[in-house]
Amino acid sequence: MAEQPQHRIVIIGAGPGGICAAAQLVRRGISDFLIVERGSDFGGSWRDNHYPGLGVDVPGFTYQYSFARNPKWSRMFPKGREVFEYHREVASRFGLYQHARWNTSIERENWDDSAGLWRLSTSGGEEITAQFVISAVGAYITAKDDPGIPGYQEFAGTVLRPNEWDHTYDLVGKRVAVIGTGASSVQITPSIAPAVATLSVFQRTPVWALPKPDFATPAPIRNLIAAPGPGHLLSLIANLVVEVGLRIVYQTPRRLFRLGAPVFDRVARTVYRGYLRAVVRDPGTRQGLMPHYGLLGKRPTLSNSFLQAFNRDNVELVTDPIERIVPEGIVTRDGRVFELDAIVLATGYHLFSDPESYVEGAVVGRDGFDLGVFYNSERLQAYQSVAGPQLPNRWILVGPYSWIGTGWHELVEISSGHAINVIEATMARGAQSAEVQWGAHNAYHAKIRRNDENIDYYFNSVNAGLRTYYVNSAGDMPYIRPTSLFEAKEQSRNVDLSAYEFRGIDITSTDVEQDLADRTIA
Repeated sequence: MAEQPQHRIVIIGAGPGGICAAAQLVRRGISDFLIVERGSDFGGSWRDNHYPGLGVDVPGFTYQYSFARNPKWSRMFPKGREVFEYHREVASRFGLYQHARWNTSIERENWDDSAGLWRLSTSGGEEITAQFVISAVGAYITAKDDPGIPGYQEFAGTVLRPNEWDHTYDLVGKRVAVIGTGASSVQITPSIAPAVATLSVFQRTPVWALPKPDFATPAPIRNLIAAPGPGHLLSLIANLVVEVGLRIVYQTPRRLFRLGAPVFDRVARTVYRGYLRAVVRDPGTRQGLMPHYGLLGKRPTLSNSFLQAFNRDNVELVTDPIERIVPEGIVTRDGRVFELDAIVLATGYHLFSDPESYVEGAVVGRDGFDLGVFYNSERLQAYQSVAGPQLPNRWILVGPYSWIGTGWHELVEISSGHAINVIEATMARGAQSAEVQWGAHNAYHAKIRRNDENIDYYFNSVNAGLRTYYVNSAGDMPYIRPTSLFEAKEQSRNVDLSAYEFRGIDITSTDVEQDLADRTIA
C-alpha cells in the first residue's frame, strides 16, 4: 500500500502570503492543510518588526485582501501594530489558528517520487510529509545579522535591530547612531530623535524621501472606503495606475525608453532638489541628502518627518564611510570617533530575489533537481513566478519576477490563486502530482527576459553601479514582474493547465473536473 502523506497541503510561513493561501483553501472547502511557522503567531514581518514609527508606505485600502477588506484603518497609511492585528483577525476569521504549527522551521524539502509526496525536515529533526507544498516564506527572508562592518560585535553598548527591537531599553538622553537610510531608518530616525541626546545617522546612499499624504481617517471616510462599491472602485483606480506604469516601462519602444529614462531622472532630481531646499535648512546637509541616482533606482520612501529631523540640533547626517565599530562607538574613515550608548542596525534583509538565499540541499525535487544549485548557476526564474520544472506539487508565493500590483496582498492573491487552481485540478484528475513542463517554463522566462529589457537598461545603464536590492548579485532584476497586472490576474484565475504534466493518474472524474471548473469564489 502506498504511503499516505500526513497532510494534503503544507503551507510554509504564516505571514501575509501564508494567511492568503490558507484562507483561499478554506473558502474553497479544502480543510486538510497545515501551516508551519518558525515564529509563534501569524503576521510575518508585521509580527517580527515593531520598531518606533513602523507603518506601511501605501494607502491602507490597497494593503488588504480583496476577500477581507478592513473597515477599521485609523489612518490613510496604517501603523505597524494595526497591520499586525489585521492579519491576526483575518487568520482568526477563517479558522486558521487550528491549522497552525508554531516554532517550527523547515530546513529541507525533498520530493519522494516513488511515494509521490514531499518530505519536509524540521530543525528539530522531525519529518512532515505532504502531497502539496506552498512556500510562503515571503520577500524578506531573514534580517542580516552581519552588517558587513568590521568590529560590529565589539560594541560595548546596546545594539537595536528593526526586527528585534528592545522596548525595555530607554533611549531618553542616550547617544545613538542609526546605520542606514533605507525604509526602516526613514521611520525610526524621526521617531526617536526627540528623545535622544544625540542622533548620528550614517548614510552610504541617500534615499528619496517624498511627502506622505497621511492623515487620520474619520469614521465616515473609513465606512465609505470599506463599502463594496467605493472600496472596489478605489482598488480599481490603484490597479489602473499600476497597470499604466508597468506598460510604460516594459512596452515603450527600446530606443524611445533609452532616450526618455535619463530625462525622467534628471527632471525628478531637479524637482527633488527644490523640495530639499524647502524642508532642510542646512546647505551641507541638503547636499548630503541629495540622491545622485534616479527616482526608481532604489525603493522610494514616503515621510513627512525624516528629512525634517535633520533640522534638529541633536541630529547629524554622517556621510563619511564607517571604518569600523569599536567598543565605545563608531570610527569613520576620516578618523572621527563617535562615542555611543546604542547603535541601530537598519541594514536590511536577505531577500527572495538574491540567488544566495537559496542554498544547496534545501529544496530537492524530482531526479535530484536542486533549486539552490539551479538558481545560483542558471539565475532566478519560475513559471508565472510560482512554479518550477522538476519540482512537482510545489509553488512559491513570492518568487522570481513576482512583484506586481499595489501591494503584497495583490501579489500573493495572484500567486496563491494559481497554486490552488492547479492543486484543485490535480485532485479532480485523481492525479498524484502536477509539474510544470520545461517547454512552458522556458517560453515564459524568455518572455520575461524580453519584457525586462527596459528595466535592465534603467538599472544597469542609466543607474549603473548603484547598490540596490532591485539588482541582485547576478545583475538581474527579479523583484519586479514586467507584465500586465490584469493579465497576471487573469492567468491566475484561469491557469493554462496544458503547461503542467499530471502524473500518477489513477482516477478520471469528469464530474469533479466540471464541478471545479464551474466553481467561482463568492
